[in-house]
Amino acid sequence: MEELNRILEIEKNLCAPGSYFETEEAEVLGEPMQVFKNRMPSLRSFLEMSAAHGDKEYLIFEDRRITYADHFKAVVSVAKALQEKYGVQKGDRVAILGANSPEWIISFWAIISIGAIAVGQNGWWTADEILYSLEDSKPKLMIGDVKRLVRLKGIEVPVPVVVMEDDFNTLTSYDPEAVLSIEPLDEDDPACILYTSGTTGRPKGVVSSHRALNGAVQAQFFHGLRAMQVRGVESPQSPATMLTSPLFHGSGLTAGAIVTMAAGIKTVMMSGRFDPVEAARLIEHEGITGWGPMDTIIRRFVKEGDARKFDLSGVLSIGNGGAPMPIYLQDSIRECFPNAGDSLALAYGSTECGMIGAINYGEELKWKPLSSGRPMPTVELEIRDMNGNSVGENVDGEIFIRSPMVMLEYWQKPEETTKALTKGRWLATGDFAKLEDGHLIINSRAKDIILRGAENVYPMEVEVRLEAHPGVAETAVIGIESEEYGQEVKAVVVGHPGISLDTDELAIWVGQTLAYFKVPTSWQLRSTPLPRNAVGKVMKHLLDESYENPFQED
Repeated sequence: MEELNRILEIEKNLCAPGSYFETEEAEVLGEPMQVFKNRMPSLRSFLEMSAAHGDKEYLIFEDRRITYADHFKAVVSVAKALQEKYGVQKGDRVAILGANSPEWIISFWAIISIGAIAVGQNGWWTADEILYSLEDSKPKLMIGDVKRLVRLKGIEVPVPVVVMEDDFNTLTSYDPEAVLSIEPLDEDDPACILYTSGTTGRPKGVVSSHRALNGAVQAQFFHGLRAMQVRGVESPQSPATMLTSPLFHGSGLTAGAIVTMAAGIKTVMMSGRFDPVEAARLIEHEGITGWGPMDTIIRRFVKEGDARKFDLSGVLSIGNGGAPMPIYLQDSIRECFPNAGDSLALAYGSTECGMIGAINYGEELKWKPLSSGRPMPTVELEIRDMNGNSVGENVDGEIFIRSPMVMLEYWQKPEETTKALTKGRWLATGDFAKLEDGHLIINSRAKDIILRGAENVYPMEVEVRLEAHPGVAETAVIGIESEEYGQEVKAVVVGHPGISLDTDELAIWVGQTLAYFKVPTSWQLRSTPLPRNAVGKVMKHLLDESYENPFQED
């Protein structure tokens, strides 16, 4: 295909010897792998460079407008307060518990600038989960906002607490003349701990290094420049992004707090519950040029008719991550954002692999709309069978990834780390997929696979088909016990408002494109949305009515 060849040539030139994205082989934690040759020695280097943006606006939050100079000054003051007032040293943990806010971002940069480890706590956690993470990570200090800290009322918290609304100003004004720390930092020093979503069981703390996060920044820079060259467009003179993903999640932290600062981009942060109309107003008023909403957020946005009353033409790029995006939703996004349709992107990644293993975007997304794309530079990707052997194209298996962006470990969990990080530092992702013409086609999480007799059923395949039905808003497919087959396929379906669904008709719809054993034999029609965690993943174990939602509504 001529257009694909042109894209491949652009990528080759971007990574050619002498270019900014040139790659080389280097030893990472004892294993040889591809890395970017021109890379920052630590995250602190991006912070240091950001000071050059001076009075350029960085963070917009409600009625606050914080410049890069303001941010830098606040960060170095907070960093010094952490060291002198709370005794935080290199390698110590500092927990952050809060909704997205300037205080969250300032705290993060202050913590990592002195070689300490930022612990992002899930803002939807209940008191039990918060206390679990404190016991697990054992931070020197917790910085939190009132709304989340009130969940701990009457409970003895084992660490000192800084309340963002009450005490944070004492940190930002601690030393107006403070300078950036010169604490020696190594690429492979830990920078942050982010907890996995915890859709089942206790969450695990994913430890990411400075190298891993720097690599994610450079990979995203590569994608941005590649996309512009493919489209033949210039970078907007005043780029601005809207942050709606939580900072305690890998994609929110990487894209919303690290990449944007490293690129000198204005970041507009929404407060409170997501409001599609308010988001549309901000897009128009603040000149938003790029947005990376979660699946649930973009679904709500494109359905909100009043959002279309605002000028959305300034958005030039829009991206989404996680599961394959239904084709109807892709079309709705292109219709909603007329100047972003050619750059619409779908990424594959996880907290464990740096959030950016593969990307499908633009024309390639139109060619293969259910693919998560091709691997990024420095990312090696293999599909392996149950015996650990690499398989050929169009064969299902588990995704294994090796990259400098892969996590250091699961915090304080050596057995789980050994299971995930196999020989050669290949990460066993637990995701099942196949490669089709070099493009990654995700099937399901390994734990979600339904074993019906001698056949494997990948829930995602059935979900994609059901969501293509014009009356279906969202769905989740799970396995239920069966005396005859071991498991049967059950579909939980939410219809569009005002639509009456018929399960016999839905079964016929699925059977038109999928094998008979994949057709659900049990159905549940719901009028309320599916239960999701803080990063938008469906909590399938809650579809059993005997379970209670462990997350605190924000």
